[in-house]
Amino acid sequence: RTLRRLNREFRGRDAVTDVLSFPGEAGPEGLHLGDVVVAMPTARRQAAVAGHTAARELRLLALHGLLHCLGHDHESDEGEMDRLERRLRRRWLDRD
Repeated sequence: RTLRRLNREFRGRDAVTDVLSFPGEAGPEGLHLGDVVVAMPTARRQAAVAGHTAARELRLLALHGLLHCLGHDHESDEGEMDRLERRLRRRWLDRD
């Protein structure tokens, strides 16, 4: 419910989602990269469907959210973020 509310408030989309990212900004203490919010009940369901652990799903969603915080946008970049995410998954997540 919380992520649906946040999705509606900040993105204008009244729908359930698994992860939301809120890019940060420069402040007096330096650059705040941003915040990533994960719906753990959704992550657990997705993990079960995919046949892997909830911990792995959390890592996948955290990576996805981090890429958004860094300015990537899979909805408008003609597949660039998806390709980068696949490369990073192979390098950092598919090793376990």
